Amino acid sequence: MNNLFSGKRAPAEVAQTLTERADKRTQRIHTVILSDEDICMRHDLGVLAAFREWFDVKLVFTLRRQDSWLESWFFQNIKWQWNKKLSHCTFDEFMALREDFHWIHYDRYLRHLEELFGQENIILNVHERDQMKGGPIETFCDSIGLTDRSGFSAPGHINESYSPAMSEFMRCLPLDEAAPGYRGMLTAACARIDQALNGGGRKQSERLMPPAQRAAVMTEYADGNRAVAQRYFGREELFFDPLPAADIPLARMELPADSYTLMRDLVTPLMQAVIAHQAAEKEQ
Repeated sequence: MNNLFSGKRAPAEVAQTLTERADKRTQRIHTVILSDEDICMRHDLGVLAAFREWFDVKLVFTLRRQDSWLESWFFQNIKWQWNKKLSHCTFDEFMALREDFHWIHYDRYLRHLEELFGQENIILNVHERDQMKGGPIETFCDSIGLTDRSGFSAPGHINESYSPAMSEFMRCLPLDEAAPGYRGMLTAACARIDQALNGGGRKQSERLMPPAQRAAVMTEYADGNRAVAQRYFGREELFFDPLPAADIPLARMELPADSYTLMRDLVTPLMQAVIAHQAAEKEQ
């Protein structure tokens, strides 16, 4: 994707490569999936529209309710730390930057996609349990016509959540300054520490917005969401799940107030993981 958008590779070249690779297979290949987590961050997907010259292009676009997505994106940026601008923000600072996430104005972004690919070529899914029968992976497979999944195994859940306290600890760490492999070791160590501290990964609240802020955020997106619902589903509401109840506890993004507790529970076990990692590398 980076090479396509930077101009290092032309769509015609990539199309030829995809076709040649598919033709080398003993099975008949009828569908090729091009996917990248960062596609929606691009303001202009015109370079991908060029593939319509060689392929029947369909877009599968899954929408998550904006308030829930923002909370999840905040935690993800802390967890993986690929964007220095977002990796160390407090939640209030993160929310002040949310207009940078242009793609969650779904109506506006979909109109851009419609201009490039045609509305008839956009397959829209809504990320809610009752609107994704079987789950998100199954819904995606259905969207591309992969309905016979006999022999497939269920994927493991690998994108585990961290407790709010561990997320706050990681937010304060310069993980983004570490090389990818070393960063992965530190992230995995934080996961193990978190599981040990929280009963093997006991689920904790990931809600960060107070009820009034959540309602205000969703009001900002309401008109656009309604337009999408009308255009694609012939209804007034895009998302059916209610907002979290007002009495649901919020995540407490706090480090232990006592410095010795902080050292015992977080700093010392992380240092132990670093020491063990270095010792293992010397033995290799």
